[in-house]
Amino acid sequence: MHIMTNKLPLKADHVGSFLRTESIKQARAAYQDGEIDKAALKEAEDKEIEKLVKKQIDVGLKAITDGEFRRSWFMHDFFWGLKGVGYSRREGGIEFKGEATNSDSFEVTGKINFDNHYMLEDFKFLQSAVNQYGDGTQMAKVSLPSPSQILYRIPSDKEKEIYPEIQDLFKDVAIAYNDTIHAFYNEGCRYLQLDDTVLSALADPEFPDILEKMSGLTINDLVELLIATIRYALKDKPEDMIITTHMCKGNFKSTYLYEGGYERVAEYLDRLPFDGFFLEYDDERSGGFEPLSNIGGEERMVVLGLITSKNGELEDKDYIINRIKEASNYISLEQLALSPQCGFSSTEEGGNDLTEEEQWNKISHVIEIADDVWGSVPVSKY
Repeated sequence: MHIMTNKLPLKADHVGSFLRTESIKQARAAYQDGEIDKAALKEAEDKEIEKLVKKQIDVGLKAITDGEFRRSWFMHDFFWGLKGVGYSRREGGIEFKGEATNSDSFEVTGKINFDNHYMLEDFKFLQSAVNQYGDGTQMAKVSLPSPSQILYRIPSDKEKEIYPEIQDLFKDVAIAYNDTIHAFYNEGCRYLQLDDTVLSALADPEFPDILEKMSGLTINDLVELLIATIRYALKDKPEDMIITTHMCKGNFKSTYLYEGGYERVAEYLDRLPFDGFFLEYDDERSGGFEPLSNIGGEERMVVLGLITSKNGELEDKDYIINRIKEASNYISLEQLALSPQCGFSSTEEGGNDLTEEEQWNKISHVIEIADDVWGSVPVSKY
């Protein structure tokens, strides 16, 4: 028995990352210090990911991730695995509200393309663990950075030689993503999520000017380029593969990057060919639910991030249920689902300010509320 892909995203879902365990932190630090080799690091990661898979199954999740335990950042590691992208450092970290990340980054080192990305092996391990410890009603879920995130690269002289125009860069990125998506599908992946902090930046009145400077394009031209890139990346998507996006407003040590509701991006939502949208609605800066009416198609889902991952306090259940009902004024209740607003640790250095126990209480809270609103998620063979 398996979850039908047309039931994804699930009524109780999650973005993907979890707080790094002490064993993961110690192993990755030991590897960075040269105390253990790559094989020993992988062995430690494998053990912790197996524990994480079992924990997710035990609490009742059906979409199972590896918690991004093998990654330093939600986006950097994927780009480092593409041909033509390499490690780089920025002068300073990315500035969140009161916190700054480390200076790790990436840059273009050659013509970008997909070349048997190492994360395919990560997925195969995850899928094997889900099959081993699950009962057939769970599905391995992969989260990758959106192609939009290439905008956060460090521009280099090499890039200017290869890609004089940014449109040429995004064209190759789109092709690489299309190849990546089909490669994951061929390995058995049926549930993939693209995390996007660029399109969601349009919600913040301060960021369009910043994005124009980063891209060298007007904001309208940049948005058109991003939409075209995403549409090509998802071109010829297999019918039994669900691809969603998480429109993230930043998540680092319980802080954020952007403010503002989704009103500024509402007009673009229907042009993005995703099966589902994970949207952040955990506080007042998220705005109202009116933009949900712009998402066309009766089969497309909206996952309401009403449960914050930034602290351990459990939200009032009745309040969340009422918020879901409010959202159903703009899109049908059956097209809605519930999740934490973001992951619990988008980088290995920046886990949110809550304990592992509180993290799992949050997940259980999501499941309980979803069950109250929609009942148990049906499972069937596809």
